[in-house]
Amino acid sequence: MTTPKHEQAEQAHHAAERAKFREMKEGTAEDWAIIGGEYREFATGLADRVLDHLKLLDGDFGGFPVDRLEHSLQTATRAYRDGRDEPYVVMALLHDIGDTLGSYNHPEVAAAILKPFVSDELHWICQNHGAFQGYYYFHHLGMDRNIRDRFEDHPHYAACAEFCEKYDQAAFDPDYKSEPLEFFEPMVRRVFARPINSIYANLSEDEDVDAAA
Repeated sequence: MTTPKHEQAEQAHHAAERAKFREMKEGTAEDWAIIGGEYREFATGLADRVLDHLKLLDGDFGGFPVDRLEHSLQTATRAYRDGRDEPYVVMALLHDIGDTLGSYNHPEVAAAILKPFVSDELHWICQNHGAFQGYYYFHHLGMDRNIRDRFEDHPHYAACAEFCEKYDQAAFDPDYKSEPLEFFEPMVRRVFARPINSIYANLSEDEDVDAAA
């Protein structure tokens, strides 16, 4: 199969624009200008990649009354209808996105994805919601349902307990009418348009990132 000439030219262009170093300590400003440009372009697609990964939860029931995607949509819908702001709703939508890769630490996986884009409180809620959710079922598995009490003196304890009580543990209703994923996609794109908590935040200071918001 013959590759069209314009595609060959584009491939050659990208091949030419690569750093020349073999070790990072050999890198030059020109090398890092190339890498920085590629980084900014790639970063604009982050929201799409996150949404694609979230879709992997579709059809994954794991024994629950609803699949994991519906649980995510239902959690986010409940938060949205309760008047929560966009970052909170996006956190609610993505709080279990780590289920596919973090079978033993899914809250931390989700929290790591969200951390650059949300407040410390929302990050903490996501990171620790697993322990707080345990209040509702750990005792059925021979575990300590009060494991969340270790965080009792933390300033975000009440906020995490509220998230689980009002939205997360309540989001397994097969008859609940959740908003579709398409409803939340613009929110995800806006929240992920610019990092607020990252050592790499200045690398997004580019008109290409602004245009993707």
